[in-house]
Amino acid sequence: MGSLTPLLLTMKPPLAIHVGDVVQMRKPHPCGGYRWVVTRVGSDIGIRCLTCGRRVMLPRSRFEKGVKTVLGPMLEEHHGP
Repeated sequence: MGSLTPLLLTMKPPLAIHVGDVVQMRKPHPCGGYRWVVTRVGSDIGIRCLTCGRRVMLPRSRFEKGVKTVLGPMLEEHHGP
């Protein structure tokens, strides 16, 4: 293994995220909202702001850096516009 061993030890597995999960991001959206619902999962992550309804696609790496917490699956009272 040699030179690959340090690289393998520092890599983290992908964040366990599912369509319908509500996440809190580190930085607020310009509308002031911090909470988003996941609408697409893959190499890109689709999210929708629960405050204003804006949809955004992010590369998985950028999404994982921006997530503060996964709040869990979306409940009926979380519907935005």
